[in-house]
Amino acid sequence: MAARPEPQLDLAAARRRMIDQHLKARGINSTRVLDAMEHVPRERFVPAELAAEAYADQALGIDCGQTISQPYIVALMSEALELSGTEHVLEIGTGSGYQTAVLAELSGDVVTVERHERLQRHAQQILHDRGHNNIRFIVADGSQGWPAESPYDRIIVTAAATQCPPVLLEQLRDGGILVGPFGPSDGQILQAIRKIDNRTYPVPLTPCRFVPLISQDEIPL
Repeated sequence: MAARPEPQLDLAAARRRMIDQHLKARGINSTRVLDAMEHVPRERFVPAELAAEAYADQALGIDCGQTISQPYIVALMSEALELSGTEHVLEIGTGSGYQTAVLAELSGDVVTVERHERLQRHAQQILHDRGHNNIRFIVADGSQGWPAESPYDRIIVTAAATQCPPVLLEQLRDGGILVGPFGPSDGQILQAIRKIDNRTYPVPLTPCRFVPLISQDEIPL
């Protein structure tokens, strides 16, 4: 008797369920963010063996001991940046490239910094294949930002530090917003920090758990 064929995954349907159940139902209201999240195929950014889990609302492991953030956190961070489509954005931690792809959909251009060259190359290939031409890829110590192209209208930090590195706030344009996870390892809080007249005004968004932001001396910040 012939083996029964494996059922085909309906990833488009899974993506729509993600939008409805994990994003809209949890308070993500930005139409632009929801449209970007529906347009970017998360399954392209996870290991092939995890494709069936691509639209579960959970972080998944990727290469180099890193993770791809859960869809809700990606949407929440993207919404908190208040992107209109023209902004010059710095991303600290390219990782899988999934958040980078969402940012590329929502902003004018993205400078993304990753210390793991293997991750950066893999993400760059996926994003190139998808036709994103508004991303500049940098392999460097993200804890130092990328001053060569500062100031930035928005900065997103996708790894956790006990406090926001001052050097990143220095690279943020006045009136800009920085979003990232800060606090002790057992008490990280995702924050949106607005810079006005060189003073910072943090707003807590949600408790979270991210991999640590590592300095150039291989020390968690």
